[in-house]
Amino acid sequence: MTDPMFDAFIVEKTPDGRYSGRVRQTRVSRLPEGDVRIRVRYSSLNYKDALSATGNKGITRQYPHTPGIDAAGQVVDSRIPELAPGDPVIVTSYDLGMNTAGGFGQYIRVPADWVVPLPEGLTLEESMILGTAGLTAAMSVEKIIDIPVDAGPVLVTGATGGVGSMAVAILAKLGYAVTAVSGKPETGFLRNLGASDIISRQAFLENTQPPILKATWAAVVDTVGGDILTTAVKATLPRGKVTCCGLVASPDLSLTVFPFILRGVSLHGIDSQHYPREPRQALWKKLASDWKPDNLGEMATHIPLDRLSPAIDNMLNGRLKGRTVVNPG
Repeated sequence: MTDPMFDAFIVEKTPDGRYSGRVRQTRVSRLPEGDVRIRVRYSSLNYKDALSATGNKGITRQYPHTPGIDAAGQVVDSRIPELAPGDPVIVTSYDLGMNTAGGFGQYIRVPADWVVPLPEGLTLEESMILGTAGLTAAMSVEKIIDIPVDAGPVLVTGATGGVGSMAVAILAKLGYAVTAVSGKPETGFLRNLGASDIISRQAFLENTQPPILKATWAAVVDTVGGDILTTAVKATLPRGKVTCCGLVASPDLSLTVFPFILRGVSLHGIDSQHYPREPRQALWKKLASDWKPDNLGEMATHIPLDRLSPAIDNMLNGRLKGRTVVNPG
C-alpha cells in the first residue's frame, strides 16, 4: 500500500512557547483512523480555526495539528458502499480540525457519519463559501422561519462576519427586511447582501440600561453574544424569536426575565458542531436550492495554504468580512 506525501498547514509549539503554522509535507499514514479518506479541494477559515492556530487548548488539545473545521472534496477510499471513490462530499463540524486533522491539508480521514454527499445545485467551491458559517446561519433561520415576513424587521448582529453575512443573505432572499448590526463601516457589502437597514455597533449599544426596551425586532440572529445579545433580546417584539450562536463579544448574558414573561420572547441556542446527520443533510439541500444566496460568489475571498497565517491574524483582529475560502492546492 502506498503512503503518499501531501501538503498541510501544520501548527506547532515553538521553543519560545508560542504557536506557529506553516505549510509542510506529511504522510497519509499519519492521518487518524476513519471510514472515509477524502481528497480536499476546498476548505474555509472559521473563528475556531483561528483559535486552534494560536494554541487554544479549549479547541485543540495536542500539537502539531492541522486545523480546518470545513472540507469539501472527493472520496478516495471508503469502508462503506454508500460513499464510493470519486463521490463529491462535504464534511463540517464534529471534531474535524479541532482534535482531528482538518481541511487545511490535502487529505482528511474521518468517520462516515461526518460525511454529507454534495447536494445537487452546489459546487464543491460553493459548499465551502457556505461552510460551517452557512450551515449555522441556516440552523438559525430554520428556528425563526415561522415568523411572517411582514411581522417586522429581523435583526442580524455581527453581520459582516461569516455567519452574520450568510444570515443576512439567506433572510433577504426569503423576503425578510433585514437590519444589520456591525462594528465595521461596510455598508456597501451589507447592502449587496440584501440588508435594508444598517446600524453601527456603537449606536446599537446606546441607552441599553433599562430591563426592557422598545419592541422593534420580529426575530434576531445573534452571532456575537454579550451586551449586543442582551440589547437585542430586550428589544424583541412579543412572541419574537432570538437565536444565539457566538460569544466573540462575551459569553455573559445580563438580563432580567422581563422579555420572556412580559413579551413571550424565546431564546434558541444554535450548536452546529453536533447537529445530527439527517437534519444536516436537509439543511444542505435547502442551501443548495431555495436558501442559496444569489450573490454567493461575491461573499468570499480565496487564498492558498501559504496565505493562511496573515488571514488568521486578520480574523482575530476583526479585519475580515464575509468568507475566506482555502484552496489546499
